[in-house]
Amino acid sequence: MSSEQKPQFGNRVIGVIKSVKGECNAGHFAGQSINLSGHDTGGMCGFFYHQLFPYIIMLQFGGGFPEDWGDPNVLELDCMDKHNLVTIELRRL
Repeated sequence: MSSEQKPQFGNRVIGVIKSVKGECNAGHFAGQSINLSGHDTGGMCGFFYHQLFPYIIMLQFGGGFPEDWGDPNVLELDCMDKHNLVTIELRRL
């Protein structure tokens, strides 16, 4: 099933790779933009997608953290590989 055929529910969520320290073994690179949803990994590393999944769903379906913590539409998170650290910004559009 292509990304055009995947169900589109809720808000659109985009992940932008902000930085890579070392070399990402999945090939992610700074500046890369990835469409993400509960139905679409966007080609993201499976380990990183698994880690981000709860936050993707939260943004996709209208949840968020308190505004006192910053923009409720944006999260910045790191992958679990601290030797080749990838930082991603998730944004609800």
